[in-house]
Amino acid sequence: VTVLIASLKNMREFTYSGALDFPENWFYLENYLVAWTKAKMPLAFWNTSLILFFTLGGSILTGTMIAYVLNRFTFRGRELLKGAFLMANLIPGVTMQVSTYRIMTSLGLVNSIPGIVLLYTGTDIIAIYIFLQFFSSIPTSLDEAAYIDGASYFTIFFKVLFPLLKPAIVTVLILKGVAIYKEYYLANLYLQSKTRYVTISTSLYTFTGEYGNQYNFISAGVMITIIPILVTFLLLQRSIYSGIAQGAVKE
Repeated sequence: VTVLIASLKNMREFTYSGALDFPENWFYLENYLVAWTKAKMPLAFWNTSLILFFTLGGSILTGTMIAYVLNRFTFRGRELLKGAFLMANLIPGVTMQVSTYRIMTSLGLVNSIPGIVLLYTGTDIIAIYIFLQFFSSIPTSLDEAAYIDGASYFTIFFKVLFPLLKPAIVTVLILKGVAIYKEYYLANLYLQSKTRYVTISTSLYTFTGEYGNQYNFISAGVMITIIPILVTFLLLQRSIYSGIAQGAVKE
């Protein structure tokens, strides 16, 4: 509520009024126009949409395949791989940024959309464990029946098992999508061109500076970024609730 109120006040009114004082004009939209244009919000939405599309697609594809191999096949080192994934999830990502940044620089992936997509996709450990948990609830008799009928492992995965993973996929889409949408540290570090590769999270920092912050414009920008999430939630709330309930609980 305070953010909405602040977004409808001009600089003078914001400075000399309280946080809960109502604005003089409820239809004062200049802050929204300034935030939309000066912060390059159209470009930010476009870049963020590209990152979300390819990252979520890559995370679902790689996560389900890795979980399928670890859950359905027995081979030497399987438990070691599971432990390695768990250990990687326990290590704070910020402690690895020096080495990660050097690798990304040597590969020429800094300051590029493919680079940040690869980084987001390759660090998605939680999705693998969500898919592992859901694979455990799917009986192996489905695999065996399809294999007896002559289906290959790829056919079993894509035609038999993958459609059953819809609840888990919805859960991963929500968790990963929200995390990427609001993520600032990696986007600011690896997308260094703030005129070409601005994202939703970094665009709001246009109105910050060493001499103060323009919170009325920041509040308007925050309200603009909330709208897509709110609309998506209202349209897909039934699928979201069922996906979380089924994908997060092992039956």
